[in-house]
Amino acid sequence: MSEAPSFEAALEELEAIVERLERGQTGLDEALELWRRGEELHRLCLERLDAAQGRVEELASRSQPSAQ
Repeated sequence: MSEAPSFEAALEELEAIVERLERGQTGLDEALELWRRGEELHRLCLERLDAAQGRVEELASRSQPSAQ
């Protein structure tokens, strides 16, 4: 099993897939495979963003003085 790409690499690949699909010059089978891969990358990016948001919120809550 290969390691998941970084957020930046996944986003770059996803943008390339969108461009190819928007041009409309792929066959049906290739378009479906690109769509499937795009869905995988989209989920990966969302997971990475959610994790980063959670870390930012945790750090922000630690830096605030506790209310007494």
